[in-house]
Amino acid sequence: MQSKEKTTAALAQLFEQWCGQAPQQILMLPRSGSNRQYFRLQAAEHTAIGTYGAEPRENKAFLNFSQHFHSVGILVPRIYAEDESHQVYLQEDIGDTALFSLLPKAGEKFSEELIGLYKKSVTQLARMQIKGGADLDYTQCYPVAQFDEQSIRWDLNYFKYYFLKLLDVPFDEQALENDFLSLAQYLLQEDSHYFMFRDFQSRNIMIRDGAPIFIDYQGGRKGALQYDLASLLFQAKANLPHDLRASLLEDYLDEVEKMIAINRLEFSQYYYAFVLIRTLQVLGAYGYRGLYERKSHFLSSIPFALKNLRWLLANIELPISLPTLWPILQRVATTDRFDIDPTLGKESPLTVYVSSFSYKFGRPEDKSGNGGGFVFDCRCLHNPGRYQPYKTLTGFEKPVIDFLESESNIQDFFNNICRVVDEAVQNYLERGFASLMISFGCTGGQHRSVYSAERMKKYLEEKYGVKVVLRHLEGERENWVR
Repeated sequence: MQSKEKTTAALAQLFEQWCGQAPQQILMLPRSGSNRQYFRLQAAEHTAIGTYGAEPRENKAFLNFSQHFHSVGILVPRIYAEDESHQVYLQEDIGDTALFSLLPKAGEKFSEELIGLYKKSVTQLARMQIKGGADLDYTQCYPVAQFDEQSIRWDLNYFKYYFLKLLDVPFDEQALENDFLSLAQYLLQEDSHYFMFRDFQSRNIMIRDGAPIFIDYQGGRKGALQYDLASLLFQAKANLPHDLRASLLEDYLDEVEKMIAINRLEFSQYYYAFVLIRTLQVLGAYGYRGLYERKSHFLSSIPFALKNLRWLLANIELPISLPTLWPILQRVATTDRFDIDPTLGKESPLTVYVSSFSYKFGRPEDKSGNGGGFVFDCRCLHNPGRYQPYKTLTGFEKPVIDFLESESNIQDFFNNICRVVDEAVQNYLERGFASLMISFGCTGGQHRSVYSAERMKKYLEEKYGVKVVLRHLEGERENWVR
């Protein structure tokens, strides 16, 4: 992987060649789950997203797919320019609003507007898979051209090694492998001559002017229609209601029937089998990121995936026998290892007081009489306040958030804090305590500590349902306007 300095220099040169203006600002964006690096380049009249990819074949796949999809009317980012020698390219800047960011908070309902966006997304997915996949050059796919038996076994083994084994679930390995083979052979009976996005979920659907625009399809390949639909409608953290899933399935099939003839009943039978394999793949991914790498975001997502698994076990009946896998799934689905009752915090007397502060003025006073709780020092993190573009901004503004998530190790820092805080909160809830204080300090109390406090508030409310009182001491002193 080349250095950031070399990448930004190559992108700056490419940007100027494209629009005739040197970029006035190059901001590195937060990393996704891959090793690709994204930058927003801006000049007075132009903006673009610059991308560096360490794998040339993956870059080539994305560029070729993008140009093809755009040529047949599928809404994807336009490609402005590329520099193959430096493994960088420029694509259209379509903003920062992902469908995932519009999902309702716990307890809230899906709005009609959001349901409309999901309907637009599934109908455009059908067009991308069928119309977009018709004349696509599948020789450009990376890493493989077809969702074949090997691909299916990769997904299933991900579940076996990174979820079952990390949970110490006992099983007969050979018997389980036999069931994996049976499931793979059944799935491969379905028509697999369409474009499979492979990671079609709400984080990869951007919304601009009320229209969904798809991104990050560089792992696409030839496969069955059902896989992508299952990925979106059963995305664990999205937590779509089952009646909405059923309605969107019908909307999708209506669009498919405009282009090809299908048997709806047969399609649905295969569809739920693909939901199952996608759910197992997701549990494997969450297991790797959460149980192995101990990342709090992925650990907190496991209960949502298990909820999907429980629904599948109770509501579907596959036309094949899985005598070893099915009992294992029933055992996994009933585990209480990840269960945290979100109503527990609402019924508890516990209030968590979260604060950000500046070490120049001292840490916040504890008025509960409990001794001050946790104090975390954020000064070990790369400070955006050292750079002119961020001096007047604060930790709840997007440029600062992007800086911290891409230019510092704040993700690992926060994950480590969550492991400490989790133990205290769970203990306090069980014992009926009424107060816990968590404070984050940095040099100026404006960037790193504010980001951390905001994120902690959201984390505690989503995971435990506890009452959180948030204060930004420097903001109160300076009278910030959010």
